[in-house]
Amino acid sequence: MNDRRLLVWSVEATRGFDAAWAGRDGTRLHADGEAVGQRPEPYSLRYRLETDDRWVTRRLTVESTWASGAGTLDLRREGGVWTVNGEVRGDLADALDCDLGACPLTNTMPILRHDLHRSIGDVTFLMAFVEVPSLRVVPSKQRYTTVGTVADGGDAVVRYRSARFRSDLVIDADGFVRIYPKLGRRIESVSSARAG
Repeated sequence: MNDRRLLVWSVEATRGFDAAWAGRDGTRLHADGEAVGQRPEPYSLRYRLETDDRWVTRRLTVESTWASGAGTLDLRREGGVWTVNGEVRGDLADALDCDLGACPLTNTMPILRHDLHRSIGDVTFLMAFVEVPSLRVVPSKQRYTTVGTVADGGDAVVRYRSARFRSDLVIDADGFVRIYPKLGRRIESVSSARAG
């Protein structure tokens, strides 16, 4: 199944937005996105995400621009080894996923891989977290806990925790974030709004 669609989030935390053409092909995810924000400072970025056939990050490329500079990132995971712009990062060895700052799309992979929107689960992960706008990559321990599962095509709730931050994410039946309290919410398409 390849159900490429445009997902758009209003991101209150950055006073900006994130928009991505995202597609699922079997158990692979691929996306091309753009984001702009005004916090922590004005920035814009473009990104491309690819996973393998287990929803595990293969590659994330990002171009970022802010008032005093610009940067690029080529983050890869090949054979269990992470590289950041070609340099091996042993501190990320236990990570399976990337997490692009203020990007609700990158919460999707662990949710789909562990079916957290359809079944009860409580899993802790190490993520390759990408700070925005600098694109610095740091290890980040995160925990995802199912609070409520999808019923009859409805939404699930998955609790996200990292350090002292906590938010109950509302996840649609396809595993994508709809509402991310303390960060933002998805803007539904005109066709979705009419159907509902």
